[in-house]
Formats: sequence, structure tokens, C-alpha cells
Amino acid sequence: MTITDVKPQHIDEIETIENACFSLPWHRAALEKQMSADNCIFLAALNDSGTVMGYIGLMHVLDEGYISNVAVAPEHRRRGIADSLIEVLIERTKGLLSFMTLEVRESNRAAICLYTKHGFEVVGKRKNYYDKPKENALLMTLFFKKEEET
Repeated sequence: MTITDVKPQHIDEIETIENACFSLPWHRAALEKQMSADNCIFLAALNDSGTVMGYIGLMHVLDEGYISNVAVAPEHRRRGIADSLIEVLIERTKGLLSFMTLEVRESNRAAICLYTKHGFEVVGKRKNYYDKPKENALLMTLFFKKEEET
């Protein structure tokens, strides 16, 4: 598996994964914008054939990061792809961000466990955040530790 910045040739496959994974998927234009915006990091996990297996997006303002989506194609799940995407994103943003945050469906235990493994902690709840079906979101945040000044 290779993790790389999303390129235009990946958007068709990312759009397919987005539609398979989310009840209210992002439109293609929003995915394309995330690929080219200066305040975004958009990564794809590719197999040896160059097929997109999953992706992660982050938008940042100053030293704050917001993970927009983490998705893995259903046929590629449970292979550590999301885990690797999160690891690379964390490594890429260390020293740049004070924290990164995300929302996750309250019922998505697998994702909550994955984020917790990477140091995210529940810091709040957004009532009725999700539609189709209506559900609360947990707000999870990873706080980066600042090196002490000497």
C-alpha cells in the first residue's frame, strides 16, 4: 500500500467510495476542491495496482485541523488502511497543528476505537448532527503536545 496526495486521476474512485460509505456523500466538486485547496491535506491509500482503497481529508485554519472524511472501500476494510491513513496524517501535521478534531456517529464503535487508538478523545457531543439516519455525533479531538521551551 502507498499513501499519496490525491491527484485528479483518483477523484472518480474516491467519489465511488464516498457514495458507498456515506448516506449524504460529498459532491464531486467538493472533493475536487479539497484536493486543490491550500488549507487542505487530502490523502489516498493505493494498492499495488494504483487503485484507491481509501482516503482521508483534513482542512486547517491557522493551527487547528478538522478531519472532513475518512473512508475505506467496503471490499478493502479491516486491512489497516484507515489506521495507516490516520498515522500518515498525524505525522504530516505534527508541529503544524495544536489539535485536530472530527465528528463520528455515536453508533460507529469501530471508528471510535480507531480514533481512540490514535490518541483522539471525546470532548463533546453534537445532538442530531447526522441525517439518514438521524443520529448524534461524538466530537473527538487529538491534542498535539507542544515541546517545552528551554
